Amino acid sequence: MSVEVESAPTAGEYIGHHLTHLQNKPMSGIIDFSVYNLDSIFWAVLLGVVGAFCLWNAARKVTPGVPSRFQAAVEILFELVDNQSKAIIHNERSRAVVAPLALTVFVWIFMMNAMDLLPVDLLPWIWGQMFEAAGESPHHAFLRVVPTADLSTTLGLSTSVLLICIVYNIKIKGFGGWAHELFTAPFGSHPILWPINFLMQLIEFAAKTVSHGMRLFGNMYAGELVFMLIALMGGAAAISLPGILLPVGQIIAGTIWAIFHILIITLQAFIFMMLTLVYVGQAHDAH
Repeated sequence: MSVEVESAPTAGEYIGHHLTHLQNKPMSGIIDFSVYNLDSIFWAVLLGVVGAFCLWNAARKVTPGVPSRFQAAVEILFELVDNQSKAIIHNERSRAVVAPLALTVFVWIFMMNAMDLLPVDLLPWIWGQMFEAAGESPHHAFLRVVPTADLSTTLGLSTSVLLICIVYNIKIKGFGGWAHELFTAPFGSHPILWPINFLMQLIEFAAKTVSHGMRLFGNMYAGELVFMLIALMGGAAAISLPGILLPVGQIIAGTIWAIFHILIITLQAFIFMMLTLVYVGQAHDAH
């Protein structure tokens, strides 16, 4: 009687499994807008709620005396964002809305980025165990836990910034003023130049939106891949090396990259926030 032994996944299968989203249905083509990445939506919403609760809790517990460490950290972050907002957006009424928005964007994106610091197999393994307990194959338990490593998430965020910029363009300049700007900037108000100006404006809006989302996605996707490669390195060592030295290289490499990655996730959240302020500030400028 032969016993079928399940073989371990190859490196390509391991990475492919970790890069596959939990979706509502299989895609019917390269682009299918009826398919949603349920894991990105779940983690983004959950972390947004947690981030909003943390900010609300800090505001609720504000004391005039010596602040707690958490309150001091939130106050430092608030002052940083407020100073940047004052330097970029000179309209006080707009700043009353945009500054809290920028703070929320920073905290939310930082928390989504920070999911990359969790052990790469931890949450997918728990999800697989839940599948197995339900009588399903754990090989189909797909789960990605870094929402900002999903292009649909980052482009959704950058598109939201674009819509906010359009709202402020209309609010500050009026619909007629903004329409006039679309057709007369940057080359002048001669009627022959109107189509060229309008096309250049559309290209500018599209380029800013795509680059805004792609920058965040590219950095977080690359970081996620590096953590997977480090995990594979530990697996390869376990096959080829004996004794307690098996996980040493993986632990050292993972620790070094995680420490460096803390800077990356913070910097990417800050850059996204700053570009949001810059783009909204540009909506206040008249050509």
